[in-house]
Amino acid sequence: MPTARFLVEGRVQGVFFRASTREQALVLGVAGYARNLDDGRVEVLAGGSDDALEALAQWLQQGPPAARVTAVAREDLPDQVLRGFRTA
Repeated sequence: MPTARFLVEGRVQGVFFRASTREQALVLGVAGYARNLDDGRVEVLAGGSDDALEALAQWLQQGPPAARVTAVAREDLPDQVLRGFRTA
């Protein structure tokens, strides 16, 4: 399945960003994970249809209400088989 890695910057830790990303991913039928990075960013690895990945990318630009996203970087990766969506 098409796979992308997103790095989300801004106020994205301590604002339920990962849990909200998981909820959104499940709605969109996207598999993968969201995890906090030591530098304050959130990394999201996501696999799904092209349309689902684009919808997730758009959602990541804002995130949940308490988040303040300043940048989202996307890297398209070789297709991977991912199952479920977890937070780490």
